[in-house]
Amino acid sequence: MKPFDAKGAFHPTAEGNKLRQLAVRGAGATLLSGGLGLAIQVVATMVLARLLTPRDFGLVTMVTTFSLLLMNFGLNGFTEAIIQREELDHALASNLFWIEVGASFVLAVAFAGSGSLLTSLYKDPRLAGVTRLLALTIFISGLSVIHMALLKRAMRFSIVSVIDVLVRLASVIVSIVLARAGWGYWALVSGALVVPAFTGILAWTTCRWLPGLPGRASGTGTMVVFAINSYGRYTTGYFANNLDNFLVGWRLGATPLGFYKKAYDLFVLPSSQLSVGLVNVAVSALSRLQRDLEQYKKYFLSALGVMAFVGMGLGADLTIIGKDLILFLLGPKWGESGRIFVLLGPGIGIMMLYYTHIWIHVSIGRADRWFRWGLVDVAITSLSLLVGIHWGAKGIALAWVVAYWIITLPALWYAGRPIELEISKVISVTWRYLLASAIAGAVVTLIEQIIPSLIATPGSLWALARTVVISALFLALYLGVVIWLHGGLAPLNQVARLVREMASRRRSPDSSPSVAAAADWPEAPQPNLPPASEPS
Repeated sequence: MKPFDAKGAFHPTAEGNKLRQLAVRGAGATLLSGGLGLAIQVVATMVLARLLTPRDFGLVTMVTTFSLLLMNFGLNGFTEAIIQREELDHALASNLFWIEVGASFVLAVAFAGSGSLLTSLYKDPRLAGVTRLLALTIFISGLSVIHMALLKRAMRFSIVSVIDVLVRLASVIVSIVLARAGWGYWALVSGALVVPAFTGILAWTTCRWLPGLPGRASGTGTMVVFAINSYGRYTTGYFANNLDNFLVGWRLGATPLGFYKKAYDLFVLPSSQLSVGLVNVAVSALSRLQRDLEQYKKYFLSALGVMAFVGMGLGADLTIIGKDLILFLLGPKWGESGRIFVLLGPGIGIMMLYYTHIWIHVSIGRADRWFRWGLVDVAITSLSLLVGIHWGAKGIALAWVVAYWIITLPALWYAGRPIELEISKVISVTWRYLLASAIAGAVVTLIEQIIPSLIATPGSLWALARTVVISALFLALYLGVVIWLHGGLAPLNQVARLVREMASRRRSPDSSPSVAAAADWPEAPQPNLPPASEPS
């Protein structure tokens, strides 16, 4: 893709039905790559957990807890700024590129010099070498940020998805090969280096753009301010999301951190693949509906209903099968991770709903409000984690779940105020899935207690068998309760329609809106009224 024409104007634009087609296909590509990424990550987890020790994972996590924050400078900031801006040209993009590269270089040098500080903090001399090597990821990642953002602005999500899958695959292969060769935690460090390096190669290959020299360009200051607000919000969220790693590593050591980190990674993986991966698709599409707030709200609420349908069911199921799933994936030496994972499970669905508040803030260009909400987020989450650490890693897991259940509705209320999104509408499109997951989960748990042999037989293969049987039972019950609560098959039919539209390669000119591919997703019935419909 060549993002700019001969006059320097951004030209891969889309409107109307073309926009709808690109958005729905982009969502399909993103979900497909997310599924492939999930599969790759699961396989990597199964293999690496048997080749390395919890301490290996803990040591690397002690450094990446800090390096990933700096590595994401610009990726979380300039990406949103480029996607949501109405007009963009070659000169403006070039300025942003050099700002990003310069900042990444400074941050990389500063982080490389912090190795002695981390060594003193965690009292482990091995961290100095890991820190210096991972500092390279900060600079290298800055070289591809603008190119990837231009691909997303052009809604070339199929290309972005392919890049994501190839990068994950390359990183996993390198890590596994080196782990088998006995490299220990250096195998994980090497895999981390592959990610920004391979991303840069693929980004520059697919987005054929060479930045010009920096100079005067209208809008540079505005976009930098937007990016700083976005990155500020990311930073507050990052501190909230990584305070747990710091507390467990600092108070309990590398091995407990390894157990906790592996449980947390598997907890956050499905929600991040399904929701975080859709942020750019949702923002790209919703940002074009700012002038039609009624349509905007209809599409957002329907998408929220889909997220609740998937997330609440997934979270309840993983809570029930958590110990068996960890036993099968990681092996018997990771039993403590299984116990932690079960405590994290009830947070999966609510986490997926929480992420959707980002769609609103960024798509309407209110990064300032997003940043301010981040201060509330980090305060509540940090307080919960500081209380939870008194009960060790399990207390931290419970603190996470409690924090998400506390902040989700306020987050959606605050994000929706500029567009007058009623919180009652949010509740009306989500509560049935919460209730359905609770009922189905309670029934399955009761069945397990009635048939003790179902849960007592040891071994990884029996764990896999229990996982399959219990998940199938839960799915049948969950779908049954959803159908009962909605008084029909509308939710299931709509998901099937959404999948078909995402997979379709061609669409007719009068086809339905892309972001609202689930345009008749049912809203909760109002008192004394028949069920209404809300789009996705």
